[in-house]
Amino acid sequence: QEFVTVLVRDPRIQKEDSWHSYIDYEIFIHTNSICFTRKTSCVRRRFREFVWLRQRLQSNAVLIQLPELPSKTPFFNMNNPHHVDHRRQGLQEFLEKILQDVLLLSDSRLHLFLQTQLSPEDMEACVSGQTKYSVADAIHSFASLNRRFPVEDEERKKGKNDADSDSESSSSGLGPSDDSISCGCKASPASEES
Repeated sequence: QEFVTVLVRDPRIQKEDSWHSYIDYEIFIHTNSICFTRKTSCVRRRFREFVWLRQRLQSNAVLIQLPELPSKTPFFNMNNPHHVDHRRQGLQEFLEKILQDVLLLSDSRLHLFLQTQLSPEDMEACVSGQTKYSVADAIHSFASLNRRFPVEDEERKKGKNDADSDSESSSSGLGPSDDSISCGCKASPASEES
């Protein structure tokens, strides 16, 4: 049975400049779904990137009622652990609901959001064909830059020799591929199915 486990965790305050700071969150994905190019991935995203994602998904799937993001409150205090954790939980619930919808899973922006560190502008350029790389290329490039388990390279080479061209992606560019990447994440077992 297919599963997609998503964890939003490890909020960190990042300095933009001497006056501005923001919080970003680690998004960890573990799945066996054929919809995903990478079976394990980890990226960091900030709240406004979630807002961008929701807007793009809604514009592409007008008949679907998307889940809400946690409200953006003027009283949000990034130094208040309760505020930060409440937002983190809301972001995780948002992604859990999104990842249950087959139509939304077909949106390349969602995959780039979850499995690369591309900016929203670069994600838009990629999905509209304005880059030299495809969606699958972007995901593979990010994975190879952030590979954490060197054993996987050997297993992939061995598997490629055994399977020849069977390891190529499907026509959607988001088909089956090899596994685990990380951006400093702690790998955790899939605790529950979504």
